[in-house]
Amino acid sequence: MLAAAACGQPDNGESSPGHRPTPSQSAEHSENGTTMASHPYVGMWVTADNHIRQELLPDGRYDEARGERGSAYTGRYWVKGDRIEYLDDTGFTADGEFEGDVLHHGGYVFYREGSPAHRRAARS
Repeated sequence: MLAAAACGQPDNGESSPGHRPTPSQSAEHSENGTTMASHPYVGMWVTADNHIRQELLPDGRYDEARGERGSAYTGRYWVKGDRIEYLDDTGFTADGEFEGDVLHHGGYVFYREGSPAHRRAARS
């Protein structure tokens, strides 16, 4: 996993090199041909404190807010199995891994918003 913050550069402005995803299909499809509109990972993913909110949109794009800064990072994403790869609109790349309702990405832990995992993490 890259040491980058969620789909973009860390808050301190430093960047980490990555590789550019090269999907064999359009951004609207996961690697197994499932349309992203029906993909189980589409939706809102948040940190336990809700400071970072990353929405995986059904069209293969993401929009990430940080605190009061909406659309702090935007770009494309691809899912293959439980792995996700991101390409930020600025060209920065990152990746992550899903474990049910938990997403490990860029040194952060995200939770599907409102899931039991999110509620447990928010109480901690």
